[in-house]
Amino acid sequence: MAVDTLETRELRYFVAVAEELHFGRAAERLGMAQPPLSRAIQQLERRIGVCLLERNRRGVCLTGAGEVLLHEGRAALDATAAATRRTRRAGGAETSGGPRNRLVLAVKAAASHELLQKLLAAYAAEPDAAEIEVVPCGMCEQPELLRDGRADVALMHVPFNSLAGFDSEELFTEGQVAILPAAHPLASRKALTMADISDVPDLPRARWANHGTYPPGPGPEIHDQTQLAQLIALGRTMAVFPESARAWLWTEHAAVPLTDAPPVVTHIAWPPHSRSLALAGLIRTATQM
Repeated sequence: MAVDTLETRELRYFVAVAEELHFGRAAERLGMAQPPLSRAIQQLERRIGVCLLERNRRGVCLTGAGEVLLHEGRAALDATAAATRRTRRAGGAETSGGPRNRLVLAVKAAASHELLQKLLAAYAAEPDAAEIEVVPCGMCEQPELLRDGRADVALMHVPFNSLAGFDSEELFTEGQVAILPAAHPLASRKALTMADISDVPDLPRARWANHGTYPPGPGPEIHDQTQLAQLIALGRTMAVFPESARAWLWTEHAAVPLTDAPPVVTHIAWPPHSRSLALAGLIRTATQM
């Protein structure tokens, strides 16, 4: 095997050790004994000619070269998994008797209902339309689903989603609204500014768990849309969303436009290496709407 060639097995072993920074935990995660794992990493280092891990009495840490291989190895393993999933989907092998022509579209659960309905209806009218499986996902999960092959295409929202590494087409731009308890005094206002909602003692702004692209707030930590909707209805928090979020509001909610919030731009995005004719048709339909 050439020195500049890495096997998928080697990458899996190294990524496990690099993420765990402990050979015992990595071996347990991989379902193997520790000695052969240690030998495999040592052989990998000798073969590529660089030290990937610093080993000492306190444990294991990555060298600069190890950091590079961890980043590149994750990307390579994701790409391999994505290729497998997309190949199975193209051949109808992912589920027994599944359709041969199917696309998986990832969408944020709380956004773009009207746009999505129009897109699906317009595409279904095309003569060679594929079956579209819509996968609702949490905040900012669309890029991960595209990268690992669980989705073929996604509706993404800038500035909350990053389009880095994807091809995309802009579909529409909308403003943002403050979603408040309907009984709160601010709910009667025709418009608000970001300053108006920045420090409301009796209504702290929600904090989204593990989503760094959403501005932090002093309020309760939110994990999903249902939890958020309930806490807003109970008068415990507020949130900022694109205008299209009005579609999921309860009667206990009110949406007030924010005059100085940055606009939200919805894009349709897909992996740049895709050669799917069905995907090309869906993108063409989306951009013609």
